[in-house]
Amino acid sequence: MREAPSTVWTRKDLIGIEDLARDELELILDTAPQFVEISRRESGIKKVPLLQGRLVVNWFHEPSTRTRTSFELAAKRLSADTLAITSSSSSEVKGESLHDTLANIEAMHTDIIVIRHSCAGAPHILARRHRSHIVNAGDGRHEHPTQALLDAFTMRRHVRKLRNDPDAGLDGLRVSIIGDVANSRVARSNIWCLNKLGAEVTLCGPTTLMPVAVDRMGVRVTSRLQEALEGADVIYALRIQLERQQRGLFPSIREYIRLFRIDNDSLRHAPAHALIMHPGPINRDLELATEVADGPRSVILEQVSNGVAIRMAVMHLLANSPRAQAAASAPQTQARQGLGS
Repeated sequence: MREAPSTVWTRKDLIGIEDLARDELELILDTAPQFVEISRRESGIKKVPLLQGRLVVNWFHEPSTRTRTSFELAAKRLSADTLAITSSSSSEVKGESLHDTLANIEAMHTDIIVIRHSCAGAPHILARRHRSHIVNAGDGRHEHPTQALLDAFTMRRHVRKLRNDPDAGLDGLRVSIIGDVANSRVARSNIWCLNKLGAEVTLCGPTTLMPVAVDRMGVRVTSRLQEALEGADVIYALRIQLERQQRGLFPSIREYIRLFRIDNDSLRHAPAHALIMHPGPINRDLELATEVADGPRSVILEQVSNGVAIRMAVMHLLANSPRAQAAASAPQTQARQGLGS
């Protein structure tokens, strides 16, 4: 029997899924349900004072709608003050380094920095040198940890309904991820997250859109859509990045649709209970047919709703863990010691 997950968060930042243990993942997943209920309040205020007086900065260097607004709403529902900064409106356009920009932001007494950047590793570098809690909202083609967490949370809720077991996990769940895996930070975070939680992952797509040494990632790989859909409990379609088509990584859009699109015809090979998921935004009728995206199997909008709860859970754990409280009190203790010396 597996031990119960830890009940204490000990990390300063949330940089990625790859370095997290299963217990840490489950702690976040187990913290999120209370925030789902807060967002669903039909009467009263959809807020709690867990981050009251804290400052959360959304610092986005790439365009984003879902992730940016989700983090902003999550912070506000925790009663935090929020500040939004884009790369075009910061001093970086004048040549200032990321470290200098963040140092100046932190001079305003920030608590949590949510950063999305086109360069893989940018959140890691900042986290090592700055005191604020850093949350990775997507770095290059590397990771998108909160997307993987909200996906796992959505899957777990449905697994518990399907199995009529309020404590069921993802052990043995069969998840097929379809599409441009090589260029997807969502896919990487999901693979690491699902593997750690006991799911079985299958990747499917053109061989040119598979990562190098994909066989080392603990997944099954196929280029046949029917094989990927047979027996799948979750079908996760990835966005086809149309800009990649200019590099000729697959013959044509029409050919991709014929071989890899999830539509009512291809779904004949999947079990009736299989969920349809997508991280958004959707290229409708390319990777995912409209009738499937809007159909009864789709939980795409539920993913968006659950994203707010997961991000509330992450920010609450980072800011209110015993480690965070101890770090916050340290400067005050040092100041008192300095006055008395």
